Amino acid sequence: MDRYGDVDADGFLEYAPHSGRGLAQQGWKDSHDSVFCEDGKLAEAPIALCEVQGYAYAARKGAAELARTQGLVEFAEHLSQQAAVLKERFEQAFWVEEMGTYAFALDGNKRQCRVTVSNAGHCLFTRIACAERATRVAEGLMDENLFSGWGVRTLGAREPRYNPMSYHNGSVWPHDNALIALGLAHYGFTTHALRLLESMFDASLHFEFQRLPELFCGFRRRIGDGPTLYPVACSPQSWAAAAVFMLLQASLGMTVCGTTPYVHFRDSYLPPSVDYILVENLRVGTSKVSLIVRRQTHGVGIDVIRREGEVEVAVLK
Repeated sequence: MDRYGDVDADGFLEYAPHSGRGLAQQGWKDSHDSVFCEDGKLAEAPIALCEVQGYAYAARKGAAELARTQGLVEFAEHLSQQAAVLKERFEQAFWVEEMGTYAFALDGNKRQCRVTVSNAGHCLFTRIACAERATRVAEGLMDENLFSGWGVRTLGAREPRYNPMSYHNGSVWPHDNALIALGLAHYGFTTHALRLLESMFDASLHFEFQRLPELFCGFRRRIGDGPTLYPVACSPQSWAAAAVFMLLQASLGMTVCGTTPYVHFRDSYLPPSVDYILVENLRVGTSKVSLIVRRQTHGVGIDVIRREGEVEVAVLK
């Protein structure tokens, strides 16, 4: 990240194509027309995406934690300081007060791409977003501009390039929603996370084998109709399959720590359609636990049915 990712030494990670053969856009939304400004014009490289700064922040925080476990205290402090500086600079450069969310990206001239996108939800997932602004980001993600009723769209319906049948400019991706859901849970918005779990569960009933596909169209949910299929979506697809587990983790407010070790549940919910979930042989450090999560009137109850080793299981308020 330090040597190759930040070519102009401004503290942010950018990308730019170096040949005529590579992808013009190098974030997870890699369609050629996926990164643009509020007037619909494509952003000029080098481009610094908001969620990429979040992943850089999370990488430095995670690496600092690993370094501490190895006794590399000075290196850990260096990484933590880098993360803190990035977080402060990110807030200054990416926040758009009138939109109540983070800019999609900074273009080659360091101008904000003021476009409402799902990417801001990844800033919650990586925890680079400050707590004071997370509420507004969460509200924006669940507003009908982004939330279709089946999930959060990649692009807001009021944006100039919005197309519910496009690959990255208005469709709904399960993995994207799962990351957003866990991000919402990080900041205490587990009821929002539950809403995403419910919408994805409802959508899955309309797909073959109840299998979540790579993506589906972002049309508004209508009574009596299912989600509109994206004709060439991969199904099965690995990160769509993995999305189910992260959506559940988010709704349960579930945190697993292997070093202490513990499994904690905070502000946990299950949808009305799910009475209980059985979790078997969950490895927690050198320990293992099996448990049942049961839906209750207010939250959930936990029954530990088997435990190997010293692992704490607790429901936190």
